[in-house]
Amino acid sequence: MQKEIHAHYVRNSITIEKGELDAICTLAKEHQIAIYLGIMERAQNRGGHSIYASLVYIDQEGNIKSVHRKLQPTYEERLTWAPGDGNGLQVHPLKEFTVGGLNCWENWMPLPRTALYGLGENLHIAVWPGNDFNTKDITRFIARESRSYVISVSSLMKRLDFPADTPHLDKILEQAPETLANGGSCIASPDGEWLVEPVLHKEGLIIETLDFNRVLEERQNFDPVGHYSRPDVTKLQVNRERQSTVSFD
Repeated sequence: MQKEIHAHYVRNSITIEKGELDAICTLAKEHQIAIYLGIMERAQNRGGHSIYASLVYIDQEGNIKSVHRKLQPTYEERLTWAPGDGNGLQVHPLKEFTVGGLNCWENWMPLPRTALYGLGENLHIAVWPGNDFNTKDITRFIARESRSYVISVSSLMKRLDFPADTPHLDKILEQAPETLANGGSCIASPDGEWLVEPVLHKEGLIIETLDFNRVLEERQNFDPVGHYSRPDVTKLQVNRERQSTVSFD
């Protein structure tokens, strides 16, 4: 049963090299918006059969600038998702800000966060499958630790959201509650206080204007990779090589 569901999942994943994000890239360029997009990536450079929980950054010109594969699948996720690499630990200029992002529970991993801080991140995007259980504490914690804005994007999922052609759907929903993920999207300011508290059981757009000056104000008394760091005592080394089993000369 697991194998059948897994195969169905792989068939519904995204292969970036085949242009399967081109329509979204066109929309980003047309409307001059930058996008972070969470996808299930079917990676051609790893043979095309394993999938990764990937976070794709598309800039305002519609160009894919980075693809971050989740470093460590969480708990049962390891049955389906492959572990990623450091290639996607990147940040990007966005107006006055420097934006970066991580997937789900790797937001709890202090060293990947530190890698982004060291690249100058001051606007952090955390993507989640859903529930304020995930977002209500870590969003404010990352903001206070980094003195950055943190935007947590968290999904809703109800029983009726499952596609009808999902294999073994009756078994999947047999003991499922009506709401499997209640949302929890939110925004924390650089002082760790809420700009937007977690939004529950509600779909829609969350629109806020971020004041970059707040980043500079909060960095006065704490900057985790600047004046409040001791690189002579502790230092992080990052391997950003895109991992592949085969190389061709």
